[in-house]
Amino acid sequence: MALSKDKKQVVVGDVSAALSSSKMTVVAQYQGTTVKALQQLRRDARDGGTKLRVIKNRLVVKALQDNDALKGVDTSALKGQLLYAFNTEDEVAPAKALATFAKLNPTIVFVGAITPEGTFVSADEVKALAALPGKNELIGSVIATLLSPVNDITNGLSGNLHALLDGIEAKAS
Repeated sequence: MALSKDKKQVVVGDVSAALSSSKMTVVAQYQGTTVKALQQLRRDARDGGTKLRVIKNRLVVKALQDNDALKGVDTSALKGQLLYAFNTEDEVAPAKALATFAKLNPTIVFVGAITPEGTFVSADEVKALAALPGKNELIGSVIATLLSPVNDITNGLSGNLHALLDGIEAKAS
């Protein structure tokens, strides 16, 4: 069923607002993916704060043109059946959600991403972004790196104390 002109304007307004508020909008082809798999993808992505929408490319291009910050985005890659993943809190979450799902369903193929600054990021860069560790993992590795000298000193001192106690025990017997 075709959308009326008024409904298209509402969709364009919603998409324009989603594009401007999203920290990263990831675009992927979903041709060949079953409805059941897409529903599972939506549920999994929602857990990370990512919202998925299937929108006509023509309406997305119109929304990009209506948004002053995004007018210069290259829209030549927006062809075919595309899925748009929006996230207002995390830049990496949409790419991670789609990459995790694409491991089990190879019908999902990255097209690229749109940044809030108005640049179009290539599919290879989105894949590299999805391969990065998460925010909590990065914080944990920094803390572990900062604590490693303290742990090394503690281990060194406890090793020397054990050797000293073993030496005293050997002299006493």
